[in-house]
Amino acid sequence: MADWGPVVIAVVLFVLLTPGLVFQLPGRNRIVEFGNMQTSGVSILVHAVIYFALITIFLIAIGVHIYTG
Repeated sequence: MADWGPVVIAVVLFVLLTPGLVFQLPGRNRIVEFGNMQTSGVSILVHAVIYFALITIFLIAIGVHIYTG
């Protein structure tokens, strides 16, 4: 049986936390901008830290597992 939990969680978080795709924190003109499709180095760093924190919570603290047969 394969454990697809980490793969699914990582892909979903990567898509949702891509800077500028859904939101950007910090934005160029405001604190949070939505769907502007632009990014900066600071925004990449902030989103990487958020990604690391969430993936750590979901995979280590909660222990999400999806088994396929």
